[in-house]
Amino acid sequence: MSGVLVAVVGPSGAGKDTLMEAARATLAGEDRITFLRRAITRPAEAGGEDHLPLSREAFLAERDAGRFALWWEAHGLLYGLPRATFEEALVPGRVAVANLSRRVLGEAAERHPLRVLEITASPAVLAARLAARGRESSSDVERRLSRQAPLPAGLSVETVVNDGSVEAGVQRVLRVLRRARA
Repeated sequence: MSGVLVAVVGPSGAGKDTLMEAARATLAGEDRITFLRRAITRPAEAGGEDHLPLSREAFLAERDAGRFALWWEAHGLLYGLPRATFEEALVPGRVAVANLSRRVLGEAAERHPLRVLEITASPAVLAARLAARGRESSSDVERRLSRQAPLPAGLSVETVVNDGSVEAGVQRVLRVLRRARA
């Protein structure tokens, strides 16, 4: 039996990166919870989460060599979880936390014990946050807000509505992660 994978999902602007970074800092001394770093075909200086930046060509070479445990494409970018760190983190008694796409949840659930942490916010909060970060045009923001794929049926899902303070959201996330560890 392997460890538990906690897949973090949610719409753009929900505050996933903010809450996960604060949770990571809070749990830094707890060796049974590992936060996985994704490879993304996005420059390091583009902002957002700490990630392993790869060119599209380098990503595809890594994928073709089998070096990703999971990978997907979204918003014109490629995302992947490096196999070596993924397998190292998913040993019995441990929890691996990763920001995933809803599209790979079924595949992840077939391979590992999976819990889903859905972080979301009201449409008005999402729109305001997306506009404030200034990475997308207003039409891109509208497209992101309209793209809400349902979660696959049968998964263990806990939802955190992140409309309040960062501190309140982080406390809710920490409760979910600590329960996954139990």
